[in-house]
Amino acid sequence: MKVLVVLDHPYTIASAQNVPHQRSFSAAVAAAAIRGARSAGHQVDLIDLAADGFQPALVFPVWWEAMPAATKGFLDRVLTKGVMYEELPGARGNPFRNRMTSLGGVSVLSVMTTPDKAYRWWYRDPLTKILFKGTFAKIGVQNLRWTNYASVTAKTPQQRARMLRQTEQAFAGL
Repeated sequence: MKVLVVLDHPYTIASAQNVPHQRSFSAAVAAAAIRGARSAGHQVDLIDLAADGFQPALVFPVWWEAMPAATKGFLDRVLTKGVMYEELPGARGNPFRNRMTSLGGVSVLSVMTTPDKAYRWWYRDPLTKILFKGTFAKIGVQNLRWTNYASVTAKTPQQRARMLRQTEQAFAGL
């Protein structure tokens, strides 16, 4: 299987190692997913938006309960009508059809300082509404999975290590 990992963190994948003042748990989660998928024999491609110098022109500039601008810009540029999906004239209900017929699913891994219950109850899961309902499900992609690493600043090093092992195992099981 082919797996595409998109990392959107200013420190890049190089910050996956636990080096003080040069580390990112988001990058560590991405690295764990890559290791897991590769250990299962999958072909993995990494798009590291910051390392690639991706410029998210024409998108909102803040993260506020959604996603970083580079991720939104990436989706806006990549998920294009006529290439990734088509619009069906006169269709009732959802007028879109997925053209990515070999895409087996989408896994979203999010890292946040917000507690999980607050994000799900108070904010009503804006990330899944945007990415799943408003983007992938709308264009017909199935098998949508979300893993949220919430309250990461309150986690112990052991808890973070366990989360990374679980990520690696999940992607090894793809």
